[in-house]
Amino acid sequence: MPEYRRILLDGAVVETVREGDALVAGDGRRVGVQEARHLPPVVPSKVIAVHLNHLSRVAEFQSRLPAAPTYFHKPTSALNSHQGAVVRPEGCKWLNYEGEVAIVIGKTARNIAPEQAAEYIAGYTIANDYGLHDFRDTDAGSMLRVKGSDTLCPLGPGLVTDWDFHGKYLRTYVNGRLAQDGSTDEMKWDMHYLVADIARTITLHPGDVLLSGTPANSRPVRPGDVVEVEVEGLGRLTNHIVTGPAPIRTDVGAQPTESEEVRSTALGGDWEFRGMRPPERP
Repeated sequence: MPEYRRILLDGAVVETVREGDALVAGDGRRVGVQEARHLPPVVPSKVIAVHLNHLSRVAEFQSRLPAAPTYFHKPTSALNSHQGAVVRPEGCKWLNYEGEVAIVIGKTARNIAPEQAAEYIAGYTIANDYGLHDFRDTDAGSMLRVKGSDTLCPLGPGLVTDWDFHGKYLRTYVNGRLAQDGSTDEMKWDMHYLVADIARTITLHPGDVLLSGTPANSRPVRPGDVVEVEVEGLGRLTNHIVTGPAPIRTDVGAQPTESEEVRSTALGGDWEFRGMRPPERP
């Protein structure tokens, strides 16, 4: 399966093809995979993410799926890359990972059937759909700051074409420890359905990204943690968590909160344990 990566090489943005442990530019320059300075593998005009889709996540939240998928938007200013730093703003502490498969659009799609969707998909990459749940109470409807704050949308390491999404494992590791262990087969709505659903009313352009949902066991991480998302056939996306350089301003806007809604969501929707949970990590 061909894999394409965007990197910064000699001060320029360069598209490369992976050949074993090397990335090869169109002019023949080669750089080692481990030495490369990665960029997001695509440049989308929009990033759209589905809410609940993996059945293990639904069960974890003791919830039910709606009749059809629901979505939220992550602005492109949230984009990040393989090996990039994910910023937890000072004054916040409920930053959760969510390992996912990202669908990348290959040609303009509008009003297509699910059976046609494969023709409009360029390939797939890995995403980590981070959520800053400190703002969950204030942005409950839009999820704008929860999901759209800067650095909270790492993609990569590469765009893989000709990848069959059926029966593939999806795993997230925190500091080398397995944290999420899911499969694409537990998705209620597959990649083709999601593309066709969105394209009914929103034109999808080449490079646009759709995030397809996360399995159970999204939990908070803190500065110093290393988070890796591994998807069978797509590789491994690695990021590390850092503290933001400045606290959330207090002279404007709603402030981070720590309600039961915030805690229950960040800690896995364990509603029956409200008020009885162990202390969280700082």
